[in-house]
Amino acid sequence: MRKFTSSADFRAGFAEVLPACFAMTPFGLVCGVGAAAAGAGLWGALGLSAIVFSGAAQILAVQLFAAGAPLLVIILTCFVAGLRFLMYSAAMAPYLRPLPERWQRALAFLLTDQAFAAAIRRFDAGADPHAGGLHFLGGGFALWLMWQITNVIGFLAGNLIPASWSLEFAVPLCFVTLLAPVFRNAPPIAAAVAAGIAVIALDGLPLKLNLIVAGVIGIALGVVTESLGSRLAWTRR
Repeated sequence: MRKFTSSADFRAGFAEVLPACFAMTPFGLVCGVGAAAAGAGLWGALGLSAIVFSGAAQILAVQLFAAGAPLLVIILTCFVAGLRFLMYSAAMAPYLRPLPERWQRALAFLLTDQAFAAAIRRFDAGADPHAGGLHFLGGGFALWLMWQITNVIGFLAGNLIPASWSLEFAVPLCFVTLLAPVFRNAPPIAAAVAAGIAVIALDGLPLKLNLIVAGVIGIALGVVTESLGSRLAWTRR
């Protein structure tokens, strides 16, 4: 690790994402509190944050775990929540292709919204693969380290607060806060309304499959709404 930390590119990447690290502190605390409210142990909560390393996926996993959903449903739901990283990976692939495979795997694990934004700016500025990879590694490591710290603090705080306070409400509240800025036009609003209605209407499905089916219905209606909007805009020209 010392050979990485001695690199100016690594340190530059680490320093660049520090503001983002502090900005995501409340989110990490909420994830830790949610894990404690769901009954997870310290090592289980730390393992979830260290391995999954995704706030949205952790919130979904904790919510589904608390609701008694089967493991397969939890895995599939988190997989769908992380599909946006396919687009990030496609954008990063041309820059990372010259690096050794072990580097590509390590950087893929550290890929987050913030790390992607910092890394892609670095590569677009003309950084060579090695320097850009070190910059990416530094930024990703800073985010991962802060995520573990905030999750542990949140978990410990969640266990100290009486259960009667029902702090588990903070988990869905935080997730709603993350989604709210997306509801700016018809497609995402239609998708959210359809999924909300479907998840309630299909509550009788076994294995909590109503969550998966409602998600598919919401996505489908969102795509249809966007397609209709595009056709209407075209006919008005």
